[in-house]
Amino acid sequence: MTRFIEEHRQTYGVGSICRVLSIAPSAYYATVARQKNPCVRSQKDKELCDDIRRVWNDNFCVYGARKVWHQLKREGLDVARCTVERLMRRMGLKGVIRGKGVRTTRPDPQRPCPQDLVQRQFHAPAPNRLWVSDFTYVSTWQGFVYVAFIIDVFARVIVGWRVSSTAHTDFVLDALEQALCQRRPESLIRKFLNNTSLL
Repeated sequence: MTRFIEEHRQTYGVGSICRVLSIAPSAYYATVARQKNPCVRSQKDKELCDDIRRVWNDNFCVYGARKVWHQLKREGLDVARCTVERLMRRMGLKGVIRGKGVRTTRPDPQRPCPQDLVQRQFHAPAPNRLWVSDFTYVSTWQGFVYVAFIIDVFARVIVGWRVSSTAHTDFVLDALEQALCQRRPESLIRKFLNNTSLL
């Protein structure tokens, strides 16, 4: 906005441009003054950005905000950790996350995708008319544990669940069996029998 006013101020004047753009001329003049004489915080941020980038590069671009902050403190720079986090986020610098990523699904490109039988409309008029399922993983002290659950869309309640140390199909089907045994839904069972793609 300031650049636009700068480009056209000789032709139309600052007041008339600000009136058309519905901004106060004082806001424009305050922005220009800040650009000519940056505030103390922005000057400090610029200096800190150079130090942060230097520390990050010196450590093979693997340090996160916490380690960069500790290194700056060792060098005698008194800076808040939240400031380091803010500036690293602004510069797009990230630390390397230790550990191996976990993939819960591996799609088979040879097999067709299952049909979307509800057309992404996750609403049900009554209980036991529509169930959805998913599974995820949880990090524990002994490794990752996989959790499958079946949710009744009407009540938003988990009606079946299972935990497993492996991400195989059986434990998802066990969660479905638990939900079927507990709820005994007649219309839902007919739908499962008629649409084998759901299983």
